Amino acid sequence: MFERLSRGWDLAKQSWRVLMLDKELLLFPLLSGISCILVLASFAVPLWSTGYVETVLNEEAPAQDVLSWVLLFCFYVVNYFVIVFFNSALVACAIIRFRGGDPTVSDGLRAAGQRLPVIFGWSLLAATVGVLLKAIESRSERVGQIVVSVLGIGWSIATFFVVPVLVVENVGPMDALKRSWGVIKKTWGESIGANFGIGFMTFLCTLVCFAPIVGGGYLLSQGHTGTAVAAFALGFIGLLLVSLISSALNSIILAALYLYAADDEIPQQFDRSLMQDAFATR
Repeated sequence: MFERLSRGWDLAKQSWRVLMLDKELLLFPLLSGISCILVLASFAVPLWSTGYVETVLNEEAPAQDVLSWVLLFCFYVVNYFVIVFFNSALVACAIIRFRGGDPTVSDGLRAAGQRLPVIFGWSLLAATVGVLLKAIESRSERVGQIVVSVLGIGWSIATFFVVPVLVVENVGPMDALKRSWGVIKKTWGESIGANFGIGFMTFLCTLVCFAPIVGGGYLLSQGHTGTAVAAFALGFIGLLLVSLISSALNSIILAALYLYAADDEIPQQFDRSLMQDAFATR
């Protein structure tokens, strides 16, 4: 397992080099984040203006209020659709780069646009699972949280490769789920290791970004308002960049692992011996 984590770290570093070739890929997680905020606002503002938000946020009311569940389902569908759409665009660009091309943002958006029906179908399935997990949690707060945590982890693992499957194979939701599970069984150690590598890098960078925020708080307490605001701005910009980069790296490594596990295709930007050794004992 430790050997697999080490290989995952190396794969994460190679995905960084791919990102440096196509820095415009950072635009996709940025657009995804902005779109998710707009989606949240489109649901929250009407609920707030009508006063129905208190019913939705009530811990007990949703269990008896059908409209609350319908709204929750609709929110999940739209939110999942936005996230999967932009992730699909990023993965499509990464695959173009892996195969010797020079992708553009429009290439990614076009590829994701061609998969709108399957992306929507997957969003419906993911939203259904999300609502079911929420319903289980609402039944019994303590036991429900434990059950939902276990099921949620299992769902996240099983759906790990859904996006590249949707992009490359253009299959329906259930076939995408089955295919993703088949690929994850072949790439278990490498997938976990790569995510650990990216997660560790993200953690370290996040700590660095918090330094100016903490410093800004101290400066503000000393009355240096202008300098404090600049420090806050620097820290928050840094956190935004770290979030965008980590999201892009996860999609790049996802595409690379999928190509090799599914099609025995080694991306040009990745070390051939590393990929072959990673999957040699399947």
